[in-house]
Amino acid sequence: MSPAAPPSSPPALPSRLLDWRVRFGVLALIWGFSFLFIKVGTEGFAPFQVTFGRLLFGTAVLAVALVVKRDRLPRGARVWGHLTVAAFLLNALPFSLFSYAELTIPSTLAGICNATTPLWGMVLSLVALSEDRPTRVRAAGLGIGFIGVLTVLGAWQGFSGLDVTGTSLALLASFSYAVGWIYVRRTLTGTGATNLSLAGSQVGLATLQLAVVTPLFTSMPESVELVPLLAVIALGALGTGYAMLLQYGLVAEVGPTTAAMVTYFIPVIATAAGVALLNEQLSWNTPVGAVVVLAGAALTQTRRPTHRRTPPPQPLAPAATPAAPVARQAATHT
Repeated sequence: MSPAAPPSSPPALPSRLLDWRVRFGVLALIWGFSFLFIKVGTEGFAPFQVTFGRLLFGTAVLAVALVVKRDRLPRGARVWGHLTVAAFLLNALPFSLFSYAELTIPSTLAGICNATTPLWGMVLSLVALSEDRPTRVRAAGLGIGFIGVLTVLGAWQGFSGLDVTGTSLALLASFSYAVGWIYVRRTLTGTGATNLSLAGSQVGLATLQLAVVTPLFTSMPESVELVPLLAVIALGALGTGYAMLLQYGLVAEVGPTTAAMVTYFIPVIATAAGVALLNEQLSWNTPVGAVVVLAGAALTQTRRPTHRRTPPPQPLAPAATPAAPVARQAATHT
């Protein structure tokens, strides 16, 4: 599930006939259900196939939006080179890691791991971004957040009953989001391209990356089951394509800070969906730890008062993925 800077101009889609609160709720539901879609998708397809499918359908939605808006693709070999790296860090790698993780861990745990992205982001920004200095509140948020992670994982029990590999893959996916957004802030600001153009190009490049990798490590399924196929289509068209368009409109209308709040609903919805629809079991430490993680993540997003400036456009990463918080670097989900 990571964030987005306000677009240079309001997107043509989706329509603003709906109140922003309704669209906010729809966005939270789509990104929250993405983890369930991944879980269901992996029941019929290999993880790389799930990732390729979601990227393919997400690219299709964004391509239609580009045509409708008559937006142009970014220009310059250097920009495309940076977009290729961003596509790997923000889409191809984390999407694949979450798909592999959910082979062995519940979708509820994957959704909670996704909420650690802002914690990783703060740690990395202290090293990579000289202007991002820590405050006592943000440092406290970091500590609280990682206490929440240990609570979710049941550290006092020696992580018994926990699939270490799957959980590590999910946490690594969230870490990849954070690395990707640091990279984007350092390389893709001031390109002159719109958010929609950068995001569509980025997701398209990630689709090409998976188109190369997927045949090398998977074989065509002997049969295609309807429910997993529909899950992959929904994951791509809704969670990777349409959700990004919804987020553009929210950021443009109510600002990145308010739009960022959607990040904190994602693990709640992911948990509710996993328990209600997939019969996943919860122990007390999972919801308690999730609340602590979200509280810590919220504190890490606080900043010292600064002169307000309009940030340059940046590409978005779908929150599956999800997420990075919109308020900080402003974009993601799983």
